[in-house]
Amino acid sequence: MNNEAIERFKKSLRGSLIGRDHVDYDEVRKLYNGMIDKRPLMIALCADAADVMAAVNFGRDSQLNIAVRGGGHNGPGFGGVDDGLVIDVSAMKGVRVDPKHRTVRVGAGCTTGEVDHATHGFGLAIPFGIVSTTGVAGLALSGGHGYLSRQFGLASDNLLEADVVLADGTFVTASKTDNADLLWALRGGGGNFGVVTSFLFEAHPASTVYGGPIFWELKDAKRVMRWYRDFQASAPDEFYVFLGLQTVPSRDPFPKNHWGKRICVLLISHNGAAADAEDAVNAIRAALPEPIIDFAGPIPYTALQSMFDGLYPKGLQWYWKGDFVKTLPDAAIDAHIEQAAKVPSEASCMHLYPIDGAVHRKADDETAWNCRDASWSMVIAGVGSDPGQAPALKKWAKDYWEAVHPFDLGGAYPNFMMEDEGEARLKATFGHNYWRLTQLKKEYDPDNLFRINQNIRPAV
Repeated sequence: MNNEAIERFKKSLRGSLIGRDHVDYDEVRKLYNGMIDKRPLMIALCADAADVMAAVNFGRDSQLNIAVRGGGHNGPGFGGVDDGLVIDVSAMKGVRVDPKHRTVRVGAGCTTGEVDHATHGFGLAIPFGIVSTTGVAGLALSGGHGYLSRQFGLASDNLLEADVVLADGTFVTASKTDNADLLWALRGGGGNFGVVTSFLFEAHPASTVYGGPIFWELKDAKRVMRWYRDFQASAPDEFYVFLGLQTVPSRDPFPKNHWGKRICVLLISHNGAAADAEDAVNAIRAALPEPIIDFAGPIPYTALQSMFDGLYPKGLQWYWKGDFVKTLPDAAIDAHIEQAAKVPSEASCMHLYPIDGAVHRKADDETAWNCRDASWSMVIAGVGSDPGQAPALKKWAKDYWEAVHPFDLGGAYPNFMMEDEGEARLKATFGHNYWRLTQLKKEYDPDNLFRINQNIRPAV
C-alpha cells in the first residue's frame, strides 16, 4: 500500500475516505463506548454497496485489519480497529415499507428508531431492542431481542433476505431460495460472513401498547423477583416484561424525592387489546407492594422504544457482561440483590430480558441463534460518564457476573459480550450450531478477513 493506491481507492468511492490527517478524523473515529479508544488508519464512509465492495477489496489487498461499523452501539468497540480500515455503512440509510406484504427493506446504516418511525405510520414494527439509537445491523445479525420478541421472535428470526458483500468483494443476496446457508448464518452468527448492505424484514402489527416502567425500592426486590419468576412461565406472548435492578436517575421526569434510590423495576409492554392490557397490568399492581413510581400506561410503541435514549448517549464508559438464564432460584435472586446494592453509578444496571414465547417455537438449528430453551437474556452493565471511574465499573460488572454465573447457562447473547470473552464462551453460545458456522465461515470467508467481531474461525 502506498499513497497512490490510497488515492485510487479514495477516488473510487462515492462516499468519503477519512485519514488521520483529516479535520474530522477524531470525531468520526469515536465509538459509542467511551471506554474504548481506537485509531484506525482510515475510515471509509460508504455511500452504497459499490463503495463497500471497493473498501473490502482495498482492505483485503492491502492486508489491513478490517472493522465494520453500522449504528456503532457495539460494546467491545468492534466498530473500530487500530491501524486498520473501518468500513462505515452508517450513511447507507433508507427504509421502504411494503404494507401489503408486511415487509420492510432497511439500509445497513439505519438505527432501529429510524425504522420504527417509518413502520409506525402503517401500524407495524419489527422486533428490535429497547434503545432506538441502536444500529439495525449489529442488533439483527447477532439475534436482537426486545419488547416484541415473545410475540414475534427475534429480529434475526424476522430476517427474510440480506444483500451481502463477501470477503472476495463479490455481491450476493441471501434468502431462503438463494444462498440459503448464508442466510442461516446471518440469522444470529454476527458479522463473520460479510458486510450486509441492506436487510429485508417481516413486520408485525404494533402501534399503541400499554407500557412503561414501574419502580419498587430495593427492599422489595426479592418479592418482586420471585413474583416475576413465576409470572414469566405463564405470561401470554403479547405481554412482555423485563426486570431490572438499578437506580432512579437524578433527572426529570423522575420525582426528585426518589432520585438516586436503588430500585427494582419492571418494564412493561403489552401489545394486545387495550382493555386486556390494562387488566393485565392492574393484576401486577394488585399482586405486588405499592411502587414508588408507576409510569405504565397507553403509549405509542415508538415512544416506548425510545424512552431510554436520553439516559445512554454516545461516549459513556461501558463494560458489559451477559449470560443466558434458564431458571432463577432463590439463591440466585439473593446473589443479584447483594450485587445490585453495590452498584457504582446511577447508570449501571442489571436487566433480565425474556427470550421465550415465539423464540422457543423455532428449533435450535433453524437459525444460527442456538439458545432456544433459555428463559432470559441477562446483561450486567457498568456504565458511567467519568473515565476515571472505568476500573470501578469494570470490576463491579465482573464481580456481579462471577457471583451469578454459577446459576446461569454457559453462553450469552453475543451483543452483551466483551472482547475478552474467549472461544469457549462462543462455543457455549452457539452450541451444536458452532461446527456448522465454522464450515460456512470456511466457505464464505476462508482467510477470516472479517475477524474484528465475536469471531468464528474458519474450520480447518
